[in-house]
Amino acid sequence: MILTDSFIPSRFESKGNVTVGGIDIPYNTVSEDNVFYGDDGKPIASMFSYSYFRSDVMDKELRPVIFCFNGGPGTSSMMLHTGFIGPIRLSYGKDINDDNIPLPPYKSCPNEFCLLDKADLVLIDPVGTGFGRLLDASKAELFYGIEPDAEAFLTFIQKWLDRYDRWKSPKYLLGESYGCTRAATMAGMASLGGNGRAFGLAFDGLILIGNTVTEGKHLFDHRPVYPAVTSFPSLAAVNWYHNHTSNQKFEDFVREASDFAATEYLTAIFKGEAMSVDEKEELKKKLVYYTGVSEDYLEARNLIVEDAVFRSEVARDKGVAVSRLDGRITRPLYELGIAEPGNGKRDDPAEGKYDPLFQAVLLGEVIPKLNIKWDRNFISSSRFYSIWNNNIKGRTSAECISDSMRRIPKMRVFFMNGWYDLCTETGVLWYTMNHSSFPKDRVYFKGYEAGHMIYLGEKQVELVCNDIRRFISGEKP
Repeated sequence: MILTDSFIPSRFESKGNVTVGGIDIPYNTVSEDNVFYGDDGKPIASMFSYSYFRSDVMDKELRPVIFCFNGGPGTSSMMLHTGFIGPIRLSYGKDINDDNIPLPPYKSCPNEFCLLDKADLVLIDPVGTGFGRLLDASKAELFYGIEPDAEAFLTFIQKWLDRYDRWKSPKYLLGESYGCTRAATMAGMASLGGNGRAFGLAFDGLILIGNTVTEGKHLFDHRPVYPAVTSFPSLAAVNWYHNHTSNQKFEDFVREASDFAATEYLTAIFKGEAMSVDEKEELKKKLVYYTGVSEDYLEARNLIVEDAVFRSEVARDKGVAVSRLDGRITRPLYELGIAEPGNGKRDDPAEGKYDPLFQAVLLGEVIPKLNIKWDRNFISSSRFYSIWNNNIKGRTSAECISDSMRRIPKMRVFFMNGWYDLCTETGVLWYTMNHSSFPKDRVYFKGYEAGHMIYLGEKQVELVCNDIRRFISGEKP
């Protein structure tokens, strides 16, 4: 909560047009506070939403709605809004730095791949992020936790469907990063009930970018298989990018590395000191080949490749450490030949490079065109993780999806992950998909040559939007 703000619930409207696939799409927008009240009738919190409605649609009942949100927990919808999904987005120009990040000035452009041709869009800032506010600090526990957050979102969606007469419309959730956990929990609570109440909601599909759905109880805290094994495909991908270890096609190399990790490497970790000298030497050579770390690194860690330390090792001979969010992005090592502070866990080279691009377009271009006029501070992200209640009662986030899919026979799920994402790793997603009893014919996966934010770049925006477009049209993405 920003104490310098004075809070007055607001609503702003605008009109616009965007050309998609050569067709002019007219739309109306409503940007508004969605206030939560306590038992005494006083406002305690507000979510802020940006709703885009295609205005030439005759039958709203058949028109899908996509509810979109980022993660964190504690992140606004800014990245999705201006990154790839809104009618006005960031223009990823040809002028880039050494890490393929667009250079200033940060311009906006009409989004020719916008999904408004197929669905209405609702971008949501959770309580305490973007223009959303926690108005009564004593009520934080009602919003800052996996289940309270999901319940607040479901309550918002119920009221939104009432307000705009859209209960019969096909409904989709699109979540990025922690937003995947949010979407999964929402799907479970919507169909099965939660916290002593039912919601009467059914979602036609989930679109999950940068997976955080897990078969464990608390995000990534519980992994029955060694993290070194589930992390391995992403480590191999980053190694391939920086060191070009193999002449194989990229995905062939990653799949081969994944198979090695699930067989020889997993067996070797289980055997531990029971390995013979020859077995250990042979394994060491393969680990160097697939991950790019040194033999000295492996000796010092008993052949365990830790993803956090890996980031300062995979390109050490080039004098750089790689990003957790996007393994293609680098920064100089603190000092060659010594361990990185915090084992490379801090000072991520991608941190701070994204926000200025997106915030400049959102506040400088999008917000004025939405007729949003006020002095309220914008909070792109708040670090709620340390105070977040990570408990889920009775089932995991993966079980929330699995149970919902059985109750809703037509519900489909689309997992979208960046190959170079060392934050939400592809191998963890594959493990979750193989251990959660998902109906396999209604679950889809696609990997992208990208990091955590799979839509960075002109080619990526087109690819991601068209894949989502096919998914909500009932096709295989």
